[in-house]
Amino acid sequence: MAHHNEIASVTRSRQVVVALGITQTLAWASSYYLPAILADPVGAAIGVPSSWVFAAFSGALLIAAFAGPAVGRMIDRRGGRGVLMLSNLVLAAGLVLLAAANGVFLLAIAWAVLGIGMALGLYDAGFAALTAIYGHNARGPITGITLFAGFASTVSWPVTTILNDALGWRETLLVWAALNVALGLPLNGLLPSVTRAAQHLHAAARSIGWKPYREMLLLAFVFAAAWFVTGSMAAHLPGLLERAGATHVEAIAAAALVGPAQVAARMIEFFALRNVHPLVSARIAALLHPLGAAVFALIGPAAVVPFTMLYGAGNGLMTIARGTVPLAVFGPHGYGERTGLLGAPARAAQALAPLLFGLMLNAMGAAVIAVSAALCLAAFAALLVLRASPVEIVSAPTREH
Repeated sequence: MAHHNEIASVTRSRQVVVALGITQTLAWASSYYLPAILADPVGAAIGVPSSWVFAAFSGALLIAAFAGPAVGRMIDRRGGRGVLMLSNLVLAAGLVLLAAANGVFLLAIAWAVLGIGMALGLYDAGFAALTAIYGHNARGPITGITLFAGFASTVSWPVTTILNDALGWRETLLVWAALNVALGLPLNGLLPSVTRAAQHLHAAARSIGWKPYREMLLLAFVFAAAWFVTGSMAAHLPGLLERAGATHVEAIAAAALVGPAQVAARMIEFFALRNVHPLVSARIAALLHPLGAAVFALIGPAAVVPFTMLYGAGNGLMTIARGTVPLAVFGPHGYGERTGLLGAPARAAQALAPLLFGLMLNAMGAAVIAVSAALCLAAFAALLVLRASPVEIVSAPTREH
């Protein structure tokens, strides 16, 4: 009987990972990855430069950063199913508003709504939902959904391009909105409603804040540094590789390897590193981009492929670390709010990165790689200082419901 229960539990866990993996892929594909393809046609249609569309997108990331802790707190107290289902409705509403945009005002409103949708529906919310269900055992499911969503750009960019060419950008946005309602909403509805959070007093969750300060601040810095590099590379990697001496075709081909490298690294985490402490995986992740930069410095333009793949692998592992390291260091109680707090500086850094890194790229050329490598080395140093054993959180006394 116990054996059958265990098999049923594993099967149910896989169903949860597949459902949430698909909805995470959809959420990323229909929000974060849209501007890369649609910024030019949207800007041209409403009479503003595409840079204004990217500015509205940066504003959405900042809104998501500020909303993150509140969303996490909600998941801690009520579980993730309702929040993730709400994310599909909010993302759909934002996409419909963007499709209706005829000027700057509606463009800004639409991206503000999408920012709230991203706070409700992207990785931080997904990780918190899994932790509410599985507690200390959430590492495997967290890695599992990142394996799916690692292909979000691979899905989003070609599909958005094809739809835009065939239908137009407004209709493309309406298709993504319909997918959120017709596919994302019912799949998120399959998540278990029972949560570990409901079994404990939420007095602890109410008093999370930045306690303990040292570990929280160190991790906040790690994720902010890592996501600044991610935001920079997402916007400038092909141009950076061309500045470093690669041809246009070589730069595009190398940049296309980021996605596969991310997924390959996550597969390694899932199969080879799953029994290693998450801090070890995070330290490896922080070192891969500087290692690629060193190879690039030694070999030159011929190293565009290993440089790009090492960056992609590091980014893939660090995405998992964003979910697993706080769980390992602090435990599952108050996880959602804590990851929301830790993620806020990271999202802000990611929002500002394209502009700041672009200015540095114009001023320094390919030498700007040294800046991104130095940020990753600083993150590695901060991770070395963190303890591998769970930190004791002092909170209000709790009693069982």
